[in-house]
Amino acid sequence: MSAEKGLPHRVRQIEQTWTGTVWFIEGDIADCFGSLDHDIMIKVLAEKIHDGRFLRLIRNMLTAGYLQDWTWRATHSGAPQGGVASPVLSNIYLHKLDQFVETVLIPQHTKGVSRRPNPAYEETRHPLRQAQRRGDRTTVRELRRQRRRLPSRDPHDPGYRRLRYSRYTDDHLLGFIGPKAEAEDIKDQLATFLREELNREMSPSKTLITHARTRAARFLGYEIITQDNNTRLTNGRRSVNGIIALRVPLDVIKTKCGPYLRHGKPWHISAMQNLDDYDIVKTCGAQYRGIVQYYLLAIDVWRLHPPYWIAQTSMLKTLAAKHQSSVSKMAAKHRAKIQTPYGIRTCFEARVERDGKQPLVARFGGMPLARNKDAKLDDRVLTPRPHPRKELVTRLLKRRCELCGDPAKVLVHQVRKLAQLDGLGTDQPAWAALMTRMRRKTLVVCHPCHEAIHHRHPVANVA
Repeated sequence: MSAEKGLPHRVRQIEQTWTGTVWFIEGDIADCFGSLDHDIMIKVLAEKIHDGRFLRLIRNMLTAGYLQDWTWRATHSGAPQGGVASPVLSNIYLHKLDQFVETVLIPQHTKGVSRRPNPAYEETRHPLRQAQRRGDRTTVRELRRQRRRLPSRDPHDPGYRRLRYSRYTDDHLLGFIGPKAEAEDIKDQLATFLREELNREMSPSKTLITHARTRAARFLGYEIITQDNNTRLTNGRRSVNGIIALRVPLDVIKTKCGPYLRHGKPWHISAMQNLDDYDIVKTCGAQYRGIVQYYLLAIDVWRLHPPYWIAQTSMLKTLAAKHQSSVSKMAAKHRAKIQTPYGIRTCFEARVERDGKQPLVARFGGMPLARNKDAKLDDRVLTPRPHPRKELVTRLLKRRCELCGDPAKVLVHQVRKLAQLDGLGTDQPAWAALMTRMRRKTLVVCHPCHEAIHHRHPVANVA
């Protein structure tokens, strides 16, 4: 799966479709955007774009150089940092990698419709039926316990292989069902393609082969692991074995708590003391809400409770320091109960009353730390404002002469200012009189009328 869709969709797709993954191949390209090969970039663009001027413009942009300490330095590789076209160009560059994986590696390492039955599991089927017919509950219970320790399908079936792929910018992840030797081969093929075709190298420290059931892979800020639990049953069946789980990394929790701590305890934020209460609550609430919304797909989103408590305490201490008050008084002042889709929730809010308008309300909290499989980033979509077409464009699209009224190919006659027409007095020609009445410095006319205006000939028929 190439990088054509957004980040939430990508991790959700991994969770839903990578069931049974045995090996994760984590890939990272060393200094990807800072050292793109310009010749390869232009070559990739030239496969679809045959405009030499456009390709020359892109090359000039890539090789424009940069200023450092007021000294110009040449750019021999890489895309301009901060350039609006850099993300697009980088994605086009790595599209070659997507094509290689999807057309070569995936067909090569995908075979079979389903795994064959596990012989050890099948051997218990007949004794279990016999025990059930005899009414031997002890034997039935023991055989079922034994079956739950065995996979129902052969995990080492040589006729079954699956390879799946996902990429976001320069990070990519592959999920493979098969032996580790083949996973190593896939990793080597990726490294060879990047080196020979794209002139790029894999980062040795970040390119890993991870066993999916014993160690989590890192991708897009999530920990991804294949669950292995023989005791969790739903309707008498093992319900989570082989299912992909998304988790919140512990180091992310520690990192998110860091800005609010001093000497290991929640502390006030000095840089925010001079802000209004509304701005303090709004800033802290937005920061915490962003973290929670991003990790709502994780099965252990409840782990974000420490950042919640630490950020909340830090916010209240900042308000207390601003008003030279106490945390308990600030909590009592700003505590509120609100109605949410999850019921009545307790949060902290600050209001700014406005005459004749709805008050501005900032809130911290009020979000349950519960997993939401269908979570989406709640980005506000700005309503596009209508931009009416310019009047001159509308007049041109009519394709009708405003002097004689004939439908024809039209031109625009323009004067510098209307005062020039007023200076003609009562001897104004028909075209000048029409522009004066319209109060417009432009007049849409056909070619014969335009020639008559410039040669000061009278216009036969005025519409």
